[in-house]
Amino acid sequence: MEEETFDPELIYSIFKLVWGRRATERNESVEVVDLEAGDRTKKNRQTTANSNALKLSCELIRIFVTEAVQRSGLIAEAEGINNIEPTHLERVLPQLLLDF
Repeated sequence: MEEETFDPELIYSIFKLVWGRRATERNESVEVVDLEAGDRTKKNRQTTANSNALKLSCELIRIFVTEAVQRSGLIAEAEGINNIEPTHLERVLPQLLLDF
């Protein structure tokens, strides 16, 4: 049975949002030059991701989130609490980021 993962369209939308923000930040401090319609340089090329890269990104995010929940759950259990609180996540996040 295949485990549920994040929707690739959702992840692609998030990536596009981040790419758009980064492009906007760079263009604010750099003078924008109008290019001809046929000019396809690295500067004006739209960023995209192929379907395999999106599937891999979804799986990596799923594993990351699962691991974060499991580690936070262990901390909460050790403290005798039944619910995971933000402080539990804050405590496991530094090591989790180093592990990934």
